[in-house]
Amino acid sequence: MQIIADLHLHSKYSRATSPQMDIDGIFKWAKIKGINLVATGDYTHPEYFKELKEKLERVDNGFYKIKSTLSAEVSKRETKAGPSDELLVTSDTYFVPTAEISCIYSKGGKCRRLHICLITPTFEEVAEINSALTKIGNLHSDGRPILGLDAKKLAQIVLDISPDSLVICAHAWTPWFAIFGSKSGFDSMEECFEELTPKIYAVETGLSSDPAMNWRWSALDNLTLISNSDAHSPANLGREVNVLELQEMTYVNMLKAIRREDLKNNRMAYTIEFFPQEGKYHYDGHRLCNVSFSPEETKKRKGICPVCKRPLTLGVDYRVSELADRKEKVKKPAGQADYKSLVPLQEIIAESFNVGKNSKKVQAEYQSMIEKGKSEFNILLNLTVEELKKITIPKIMEAIKRVQEGNLIIKPGYDGEYGVVKIFSEQEQDKNKQETLF
Repeated sequence: MQIIADLHLHSKYSRATSPQMDIDGIFKWAKIKGINLVATGDYTHPEYFKELKEKLERVDNGFYKIKSTLSAEVSKRETKAGPSDELLVTSDTYFVPTAEISCIYSKGGKCRRLHICLITPTFEEVAEINSALTKIGNLHSDGRPILGLDAKKLAQIVLDISPDSLVICAHAWTPWFAIFGSKSGFDSMEECFEELTPKIYAVETGLSSDPAMNWRWSALDNLTLISNSDAHSPANLGREVNVLELQEMTYVNMLKAIRREDLKNNRMAYTIEFFPQEGKYHYDGHRLCNVSFSPEETKKRKGICPVCKRPLTLGVDYRVSELADRKEKVKKPAGQADYKSLVPLQEIIAESFNVGKNSKKVQAEYQSMIEKGKSEFNILLNLTVEELKKITIPKIMEAIKRVQEGNLIIKPGYDGEYGVVKIFSEQEQDKNKQETLF
């Protein structure tokens, strides 16, 4: 059985997050996307945790489901199996309790700023973890609380209370808030977690890197590389996800897959990725100076911005190259999962129509395709050309094909600026405008 899991997102109680990011909104959009297992996000926030306990109930497989009395209110349609059963597409969408902690502290004579994701099996254990963290910092202030707490100490607190929790390094390469970030991170897992390192089983690759980039560093070979949306709005759910091959959909089997304890029966099949160049910290540069460089160009300039003469913000690609001990195009290490890179369906439709993704035209086509194709992932991963013909126009079919083949034009992101992914060239778009006009 293959399931699609998005294990990192935020609720409306986190800063710069949509008010629709509550259980109702997450549930509705997980079904639209075709996500079988979705994070709650932000379980450390007292008001949100109260909402989780009111709206979710634990079921026999160890996950949580929205209570049946609420399900009909937030779901206007039933998600049925699509034309292909390669992936599980089901009306059952399960939740797993998750949180993200911002740890800011001093270690080794340097200020460290790390984001750590927590996945915990039960609300009872969540309550104990929250009680322990309340003594350290203010959990009310933000859905992703900032604590002056060593990441190793956080891991110790969580795992002492809940040995079956997962402690995961979030978006591991981002410059400012990550375990390997160029601005405030570490050069190894051991430097951060010391004797607890063997109990850290996974790192999140983040939007600005993909598994192939991480394969270049042998120190990560024994860690599971996971990918999640880190969504702050419902439509961004699933922009990165994990496809797990499980003997049966249970918390225990998910844990075994991420810990790599039973690869014959439970494993990470593959991850679905952003094209890493689209991430906002892929290349080096200065956004205000309009300067963007590849790692090679940065090294030639000795890391200095030619406009303001200050040090450049070093991106993920550069940081990987600093720590890597393998060449760029390396074979997949033993035990690592494969991956696929996709562009979200709304972005595909928007470019096909050459309009903004929030336009009425795009939203109408998206809704029509979802109703006919059952879910976004079913459309992007499973449908054949003949099946796509029945639900959309030829140009969108062509765009989906190009995305699946990686036939794209990409301008890398840098210093907080998202990259730009183009499916059609300017000449193709101009030709389409002329044809439409006449």
